[in-house]
This record gives sequence, C-alpha cells and structure tokens, in this order.
Amino acid sequence: MKSPLTSLLWCSLRAYQVFGANTNVGKTVFTTLLGRTAKTLWRDEPVAFLKPVSTGPADEADDRHVRRFAADVAHKTLFQYDIAVSPHAAALASGRPIPSDDALLAKCRDFAAQCAAQGKGWLFLETAGGVHSPAPSGTTQADLYIPLRAPTVLVGDARLGGISQTISAFESLRLRGYDVESVLLFEDATYQNFLYLADYFDKHHGVPVTSIAGPPERGENAARDADAMVEYYGGCEEAAGRVLEHLDRRHSERVSSLESLASKAHRHIWYPFTQQSLLGPKDIVTIDSAYGDYFQTLAQPKPSAAQAEALLRSSFDGSASWWTQGLGHSNPQLTLAAAYAAGRYGHVMFAGTIHAPAMALAETLLRGMRNPRVNRVFYSDNGSTGIEAAVKMGLRAARLRYGWGAREKLAVLGLKGGYHGDTIGAMDCAEPCAYNEKIEWYEGKGYWFDYPTVLCSDGKWSVVVNEGLAEDLGRGTAYGSLHDIFDVEAREQRGEHRRYEAYITAALTRLQQQGHKFGALILEPIVLGAGGMELVDPLFQRTLVNVVRQSAHLFSASGGAPKDAQDWSGLRVIFDEVFTGLYRLGRFTPSSFLGVHPDISVHAKLLTGGLVPLCATLASEHIFAVFGSSDKTDALLHGHSYTAHPVGCQVGLESVREMQAMERRGDWAWARTQGWEDAGGEGEGQGGGRDVWSLWPRGFVEKLSRQTDRVTGAWALGSVLAIHLKDAAGGGYSSNAAIGLREALSQGSKAGAGGPWNVHARVLGNVLYVMASQTTSETSIRQITDLLGKSLAL
Repeated sequence: MKSPLTSLLWCSLRAYQVFGANTNVGKTVFTTLLGRTAKTLWRDEPVAFLKPVSTGPADEADDRHVRRFAADVAHKTLFQYDIAVSPHAAALASGRPIPSDDALLAKCRDFAAQCAAQGKGWLFLETAGGVHSPAPSGTTQADLYIPLRAPTVLVGDARLGGISQTISAFESLRLRGYDVESVLLFEDATYQNFLYLADYFDKHHGVPVTSIAGPPERGENAARDADAMVEYYGGCEEAAGRVLEHLDRRHSERVSSLESLASKAHRHIWYPFTQQSLLGPKDIVTIDSAYGDYFQTLAQPKPSAAQAEALLRSSFDGSASWWTQGLGHSNPQLTLAAAYAAGRYGHVMFAGTIHAPAMALAETLLRGMRNPRVNRVFYSDNGSTGIEAAVKMGLRAARLRYGWGAREKLAVLGLKGGYHGDTIGAMDCAEPCAYNEKIEWYEGKGYWFDYPTVLCSDGKWSVVVNEGLAEDLGRGTAYGSLHDIFDVEAREQRGEHRRYEAYITAALTRLQQQGHKFGALILEPIVLGAGGMELVDPLFQRTLVNVVRQSAHLFSASGGAPKDAQDWSGLRVIFDEVFTGLYRLGRFTPSSFLGVHPDISVHAKLLTGGLVPLCATLASEHIFAVFGSSDKTDALLHGHSYTAHPVGCQVGLESVREMQAMERRGDWAWARTQGWEDAGGEGEGQGGGRDVWSLWPRGFVEKLSRQTDRVTGAWALGSVLAIHLKDAAGGGYSSNAAIGLREALSQGSKAGAGGPWNVHARVLGNVLYVMASQTTSETSIRQITDLLGKSLAL
C-alpha cells in the first residue's frame, strides 16, 4: 500500500515544473536551456530532466533532445506513447494499461527523491502540451500535478493569440494554487507578445518575464541543424543564468520562510482553543499547502541529514479542518465556483435584494431536507451566528403564542454537553462548561437533560446509561449491531421509549412547577460534537422531540393550538446540524435517523465543502409569519455585513450538488460493505434503522473496542470515528488521556514510496476522533486504521 504523496521540497533540490501556455511553444527548448546553463553555472551539482508523459515517435522524444544538447543533464521519461496526439488519446490507443494519477505522481516523486539524495542540485519536470492538456487518465495537467506543489516556470506563447493564451494559462495555474515564479517566451518581431506580457506580469503579478530569440529554423542537413542549436543555446545562456539565479533565490526564500513561520506565529498569533502558555514554536504545525485530505506540513529533519530529507510531509487532516472538509482541500471545482462568483459579484448587500447563487442554494437545501415544515432560508456567516438567529426566532414565536411579556425570562431545553457556538447568545444555550464558565457575560439560560449514549465496548454495541440515570432508565442494553440501535421504530414498537417518556415528562412537570418558561428545544441531532463526540441514543432524542411537541400544557396553560400539521406545537424544535448535517453522518440530514422534522435547522461547515464560511438557518412559514407585522421593529432585526455572500452561496451550491451527485453515483458503496451490510438496504427512510454505515470498517471499530485496558469504547458513523479512552479521573475536556494516542499518530510513518506522512488529529479530553471527508478513499482509510492499530498495539 503506497503512502500518501508528499510535495516536492528539499533543501538540496530546486525542483521546478515547466508548464506551457499551449502546445509547441518551446517548453523543451527552454527546459534544455535551463538544464545545460544550470550545469555550467553550478558545475559540481547534478541537474536532471523529467518528462512524466511524452507522445510522438521515440526518436523525436523530448528527452532525446535533452540528451543531445545537454549531455550532462540526467533525463528520464516515465510514459512514452508513439502517437503524436493528446496523452489521454495516445494512452488509450497504445493498448497498454493506463496509469492512474496517483501512480504517475508517485513515480514523479520517486525520481525527485532520488535526485535530492544525490545532494544539492536542480530538477526540471516538463509537462506535455498546454496547461489543460489531459494526462493519460483524462485529468487535465493543471489538476493532476497540484499535489506535487512544485513552483512553476510558465512558457508563454509568442504566436498570434499568444497573449491571451499565456494570461489564461497563468490564471488557470494561479487558481489552483501554483506559484508561477517565472514566465519565459520567444521573441517574435511580428507580434511582439513579449513586450506586452513583460509589462502585464510586472504590473499585475510581480512575476519576471524573460524573452529570448527563437531557435534557428530546421534545414535539410541534420548535422548543421545540431551545430546551429549548440550555437543558439550558447548565445542564450546569459539570459538563462538570470532566470536560474532568480529561481535559486526564490527556492531559498521559500525554505527560509517556512522554517521561520512557527517562531513568528509564536510571537504574534493568538490561537483559538489553545492554552498558549503551554505552546512553544516547536508545537506549531507549519502548513505549506493542502490538497485532498492532506496538509503538506513542515517536517523536522535531523540536522545531519537536513539536505537529503524531505522538508515536507503529508499530514492527514484528522479533524477535517474542524469539521468543514467535505470535498477535499483546494478542490478545483469549488475554487472555480468561488472565482466565478467573485468575478461576477464580489459581495453585494442582501437587504431587500436577491442574486442567483443565494436563490439556487436556498432551493437546493429546501428540496434536499425533505422537511415539509420548513420553507424559509435565513443566511448568516457561520454556525454560531446561525444559531443566534434560530434562537431569536424560537423565543419570539413562543412568547407571542403563549402570551408572555416582553421582559419575562425565557430559557431553552437541550442536552448536557451540547454546545452551539462561541458567540454570547449561543453560549447561553449550553450548560456551564469549560468553554463558557469563565466568560464574564455568560448566563446559562436553560435546562439540559442527561441522556443515554451509544458505544461499542468489548466488541458489543450498546446503549449506555450512566449511574445518574440508572434509577430512571435502567442499566442500558446490548444490541446485535448499530443498525439495531438506530431502528427506532422497531424499538418503539417494543416499548423501549416508555422509560424515556416518563423521565422526560417528569422533568418537564417539575420545571413547570418551579415556574420556568421555555421558548425552544435545541439539539445537535445524533452526535454532540464539542461536548465530547457523544453518540446519543437516537430513540432518546426522538422521544424528547415527541414529548415536547405533545406537551404544550407543560409550557403554558394559555397556549394556542397549532394551525395545521406543519405548525409547531409545545415548543419550537431547533436542530443544530452545523456539524452533523449534509452527509457528515452519511445522510443529507441526520433528522432522518430520528424520523422527526425540526421546525428550524441550522447548517454550516460542510455547506461550502470547507472553502468559505457560510450558514443557512431554515425555518417554517409559521415561524416566519410571527415577525410579519407592519411595525418595522417587529422584524427579525438580525444580519451580517456578508449575509448571503455570493461567493459562499455559489460554493455552497456547488458543494451540496456534488455531494448529492456522489450519493446518486454510489461513491460510498465500498464503505457500506465494510461490515455494515445489515443496515438493511438503501435509502434514508423515516424510521432511522436503514442505511447506517461508516467509512471506518465495522470490524476495526469492534477490534478497537476490545482494547479494554485503554479504551472505554468506540463508535463510527458516516465519516466520523471516535475513540473514548479510559481516564481514572473521569474524563472530560481537561483530561489528558487521549494525548498519548494523538502523539503516536503525529509520529506517523517515516518512510514509504510517497514520502513521510502522519495524522494531524485533535482531542476532546479523553476522546480522540478522526474525521474523514466525503471524498476520502478506501486506501487512505486503510492506511489510517493500520496506523491507529499499531499505535494501540492491536
């Protein structure tokens, strides 16, 4: 199994990728010139040329030209196809197996690593055709080579139309995160593209443009042609030397900048969720780039081998960048969506206006939720502010329906450990905890139910009841599978919800007798994230919603009846789906596990696939009508400068549609067959029991749970894996029980065909979680489970 691919960066090797603005613009001529000049100026250093894919007759291949006119430059072609057509067509016509993108990139890195091991030197990787010419697999080269993150030399087009071609090629590379360090092109007396491009790139991008005379025309005498080319190359070496000096300096600046970032950050950055008195520069992870599921992070090479060891290593983004990643870092599809909206709109104010991305995203969300209760979408900028809006909606609706005065204090119902964001209002919806109890303005306004959880312990899937609930709810129950626990309708038919009903009703009755008034029930459906990655018994949450909706008499004796079946009753139900929504747990909405629909739901994080912040709060028409008087001060006076930001909406639309397409295509079929087959078929349904699966293999989760000396239990659902480690002090946010496992993952693997790699993970007290994206491959899951197994000595 190949290790994840690490980008190309060594102190010892200046590796540059050569792209062309078009085909036949002189890439090989320029690459040969750079190679032979580097060998002249850095006489004792090795210089290498790599052509990953070449098409056309072998006697006309680019590496033959390099061999002929830069004899001291090492050269290699990885895949040679005889037909002079696009690589994807040539590969297909060859009849040979078509190399995958991963295989091609791994061979490129292998060659680069061999070059780096020889000591300080140069490597030039020349692409085929233009920036968007397809690779053998059909992936365009601009997308294919992103993971290498090699700084780039762009060969411009000197021909008619070449100005546009060159600028378009440059922008395509920039959009994908390439650092274009230099633009080279031939001089043409007729079109003089070099004059315009030199001014354009200097003025707009600060990228130097170097132009040289075109090579001599071919004649009928091969020997004379060769002599003419040797003379030509000799006459261009001065210009090439200036280019190489610039590239050499840029390489040194890149290395120096990366190596100093952590120290600078330690002096000037204030980090979130971090006790900085315990954080030193060596603890700060420097990220050079990211692609797919992996960061490219600065490694710590041994001083004695610093030149030969890779400066970067691949780090699996084990928190999905705080639960936002769905379609992978630097996803070109999302990048282009963002660029389109930025170019078309920038940002436009949203009070009384509309633009297409906001409308299309709203319609897509409302259709995808399949919730007959919701019909309105309120945009804000992140999950916390979306919760603020939701709570305002809920409290106002309850106050008006139940006739409470404007100054009467209202609270919310929720779950212990539930957490809904870091703004003051959102924090007030959570019980006192490490996140809020030292905040001066915090006033917890609510009552929070204790609840049973789901864990796989010693290989058995169980509903776990803690000691404080044992008298009311019993000692918990073991089940045959996670599917059986999520089959809430079958469990309800067996009467398993009765104890829950009695416990919840007794608590609500007691609260009413004490004079408390509540305006909303707010839940994180299925999983409580920041509260410790607790998987809540879905039957308990389903029962809680049903009891609240059926118990208007426990909230107000004077309450009005619902207007219709879709109107809220009892209390308005808010689902905080910021973390668990939009396929994080394997479904579009986690409410389908419970078989109930919220009156309001809040969506962020995966909403934009991890690219930009955006939140959508979905609400019912009945709640919307509460704010509809003719008095302007009765409106929902809530908003943000970047409400319905067009870039966010366009990216959100692209993200949601792509995840829906992945579901339709069956992209997760491989995961569903990892021991989760007894989930009972396809489709979400409304009973919750069907379609319960995870990217993490069931057998691995159960094996983890049998490490009873270290592990209390584990669970997996959708893309989330949570490991609850034993702690004699009882666990909780301040626990250090999971730090050892986190450190073991951070050590990772030192060797492999793709380079060094590790897992960048976060802990929540005694809980270590690893979160995949919706595009994580089966191979990556196997690699991480292998590393976890070794770390826990499975």
